[in-house]
Amino acid sequence: QVQLQESGGGSVQAGGSLRLSCAASAFTTDNYCVAWFRQAPGKERERVARSYTADSTSYIADSAKGRFTTSRDITANTVYLQMNGLKPEDTAMYYCAAGPARGRPYCFASQGFSIWGPGTQVTVSS
Repeated sequence: QVQLQESGGGSVQAGGSLRLSCAASAFTTDNYCVAWFRQAPGKERERVARSYTADSTSYIADSAKGRFTTSRDITANTVYLQMNGLKPEDTAMYYCAAGPARGRPYCFASQGFSIWGPGTQVTVSS
């Protein structure tokens, strides 16, 4: 069964770091667009980052730029979201999602996703 599983969430103090993992099962993330979203209670879902795995480039949303980065472990078939300098406003449920790549511009701008993980909670205290 094709699926994604996030892990690595937790509670940290402001300024701390977490690394979220998104492990893929039953498909390889080669030539995929893999995205990270977050949603806080009462707020709309917000996109955080997107990875175009064909050339290992990534898009980082303005709210996370300079603090978050993405990477991929091909052997582990896992995509990571490294989050540094965490702020209380980063508190949310974080989700990863994936879809077959159709080019970098499409991946970064508007691609929809058919495969979603269940999410992992990140809580940042001040």
